[in-house]
Amino acid sequence: MTLTDPTAKYPAPPFKKQPQPWPGLARDMDPRPDHGEESYRGSGRLAGRRALITGGDSGMGRAAAIAYAREGADVAINYLPAEEPDAKEVIALIEKAGRKGVALPGDLREEAFCNELVARAVDGLGGLDIVVCNAGRQQTRPSILDISSEDFDATMKTNIYAPFWIIKAALPHLKPGSVIIGTTSEQAYDPSPDLYDYAQTKAATMNYVKSLAKQLAPKGIRVNGVAPGPIWTPLQVSGGATMEKLETFGGQTPMGRPGQPAELASIYVQLAGEDASYATGQVYGAAGGSGQP
Repeated sequence: MTLTDPTAKYPAPPFKKQPQPWPGLARDMDPRPDHGEESYRGSGRLAGRRALITGGDSGMGRAAAIAYAREGADVAINYLPAEEPDAKEVIALIEKAGRKGVALPGDLREEAFCNELVARAVDGLGGLDIVVCNAGRQQTRPSILDISSEDFDATMKTNIYAPFWIIKAALPHLKPGSVIIGTTSEQAYDPSPDLYDYAQTKAATMNYVKSLAKQLAPKGIRVNGVAPGPIWTPLQVSGGATMEKLETFGGQTPMGRPGQPAELASIYVQLAGEDASYATGQVYGAAGGSGQP
């Protein structure tokens, strides 16, 4: 096996300015993010499992969806209707892996839709035993004075309320051995000054993972989190970072580059797998040498 230098494995800054309207599309980014489309190889670790992934059209959700399918799971993905072009690619990749792909577009900021989402996922997959609450809203603002109540509410609804509603709806369907995975961030530990609202939600995500893990462990349901550092996703080009910050994105890490979603796929697989049966209440990081844990 040939070793690969991780510092040179993927593109490093400078990147070109490339603003997109929120929520952004991976297909229009330059360079295009790597979600493991060509590289991820499965080995049946999740054979017969049934997963619901929010934000499954791009970023870490897409990487998890591809990996889960290639590990033998059927996968339902949620995304905003504007992200349909990316979502179609993901569904095609799931089906190419020989698994069932269920597309469930809709806005997670509505409780009624979150309930409907779970019901449709259970119906489409024939059950549910993996829930990945990954969808996130991130909009950079230089000052708290620049954040409207509407903006703040939208971030809280997407990042905090939606997992609450989804987990509540999913729990009656989850049997012992099932898993819940939340996507937190290095922002939970080392918040940026221009991500006041987003950073709060990621700290809350880390906390609900640890609290819920204690609550559900006696029921045989594991709850864990993934804490990425700077990852090259549409979140950044659609308002999550300024164009000036984007040009040097990831350059501050010891590896000198941003991570790619594909580099987190194996973490989502590990946390969902039977061989991680003693891991609950854990937060696994991938931040290029910066951040915690």
